[in-house]
Amino acid sequence: MVELELQDGLAVVTIDRPHARNALDLQAMDELEKALDAAEGASALAVTGAGDRAFVSGGDLKELSRLRTEAQASAMALRMRALCDRISAFPGPVLAALNGHALGGGAEVSVAADIRIAADDIRVGFNQTALAIVPAWGGAERLARLVGPGRALLLAGTGRLLDAAEAERAGLVDLVLPRAEFERGWRGVARALATPQAQEVKKLTTRTRPPEEAAAAFARLWVSEEHWQAAEKVMSRGK
Repeated sequence: MVELELQDGLAVVTIDRPHARNALDLQAMDELEKALDAAEGASALAVTGAGDRAFVSGGDLKELSRLRTEAQASAMALRMRALCDRISAFPGPVLAALNGHALGGGAEVSVAADIRIAADDIRVGFNQTALAIVPAWGGAERLARLVGPGRALLLAGTGRLLDAAEAERAGLVDLVLPRAEFERGWRGVARALATPQAQEVKKLTTRTRPPEEAAAAFARLWVSEEHWQAAEKVMSRGK
């Protein structure tokens, strides 16, 4: 089951399949696609899992074991790659809230986000090698952009699992929070990112823009009522 919560410009997608540690089968992929459709127009997107055991534990092997031909396996991989590409291409900031372990395909989903916030007791790993397969949802390429080709090869080639602190040091996780503060903490960050300003910052940080385009985006925000209200508050503090 995939749930969608929309509030104040923030869309929160929750993978809720406790019997499978939030692993994805074909039906869950369909539901994820529908949730992303419904999230269009939101200022920011957060993706998380239900409970505290798993963020997403990859593909649901019990269900996906029915895919026995190369054509079927390729179609599934391309479908999930397209969904991860949609997460990555979301116009506003995308946050992956790693409430539990992000393993295999779950790690691939996590790196489709712009920002990863993890509870301090979770592990992350591209451990597809344990199943004698490789990442196929775009995760290897995104991992290489995050941590560099050599470290990406080391991690995905050996299937090494990192705890939250190690993942933060490697650049795979951006912020680690104590478990007791995790839910409140990541939601606070997500709400702070659900603004037009954060959308413009995402554009500035994820692709090269002509100086004129960046200046135009700044100017649009500069003349907004929201900017001047905030500026008045700042200036009044100095009086």
